[in-house]
Amino acid sequence: MKLLAAFILVNPSVVGAFAVSQAKVPAVDSLKASPPFSGFSYADNLGNSPQDSRRFATPEAQSEAGNLQTQKAPPPAYSAPPPGRGSIAAKSPEVTVQGGSLKTWAFSSPAVERVQVVLKTEGRPLDADVELWAGPDNTPHKMRVYVENGATRPFSAVLETPRGPNTIAVRNIGQLEFPMAAQIEAVSAAGPLGDMASIDHGPMTIQGGALRTYPFDPHVESIQILLKTDGRPLNARVELLQGPNNNKQVIELYTEDGLDRPFYAIVETPGSGNVVRIVNTATVEFPLTCSVGAYKIGEKNSVEEMQPVISGFGADRMGGPDRNSFKYNA
Repeated sequence: MKLLAAFILVNPSVVGAFAVSQAKVPAVDSLKASPPFSGFSYADNLGNSPQDSRRFATPEAQSEAGNLQTQKAPPPAYSAPPPGRGSIAAKSPEVTVQGGSLKTWAFSSPAVERVQVVLKTEGRPLDADVELWAGPDNTPHKMRVYVENGATRPFSAVLETPRGPNTIAVRNIGQLEFPMAAQIEAVSAAGPLGDMASIDHGPMTIQGGALRTYPFDPHVESIQILLKTDGRPLNARVELLQGPNNNKQVIELYTEDGLDRPFYAIVETPGSGNVVRIVNTATVEFPLTCSVGAYKIGEKNSVEEMQPVISGFGADRMGGPDRNSFKYNA
């Protein structure tokens, strides 16, 4: 006993280690009593846990325990739908991009192979650059987007992002008075882009330097556009016209590989007299394949509902001011 006391006096670290171990006991007990761990059972000795009890139980007890019904894990809360009908509304939070600023969304997982981009405003014009970054100084997909009214005709497109990591960059090149809201989210890459089984026009080949126009009836509320190539670069301009040379939406795009990264977009077409014009801005050595069809068809029975939305008149149907509010006071 005297030798043990002398050993403790000579080695004060033993006393410190014993004190630390004694201090850890209340901390562990308080951790076990905390809400995240209060529902669990802890076994200090071998055989007290449920697994050990089944291991050392009799064969009759093991068979009775094996007949117990197990609870399955709940399904995931949300799985991104394929970009077919009904998926134009993105579920990701809106991020405000002020005029002259840049926002980026990084997708580091290689499992993300398709991304949806939605840009809109509160009714003001929209002017933005959308780029896909795949590595340093590598931009395989870029777009220049102009929309006359970002609330009536929001921009919605789906970009292919194979072989991650990838980054989506959105730059608002408008003035400070023209902010916009951006929604970027990953969607399912299962199946083809869009619902091209019931398209009205296409697939049609557009040679370099040529153009094609596609008129639509007033009851077509939105259309879908798919542009691709056989593996060559893709340079094109997509225009939505309503009236002679009246551009409501313009998209200038470039894709490094039109087969690996095709372009798919959904364009809103309110009112009547909507015409889509596709221009292949590349040379004659780079043709493209275009498919254009109706995405959503509404019911417009009256002549009033078929009038074009120009200069505010008719904007009451799209949530804007009523035409009765435009009164001249002499």
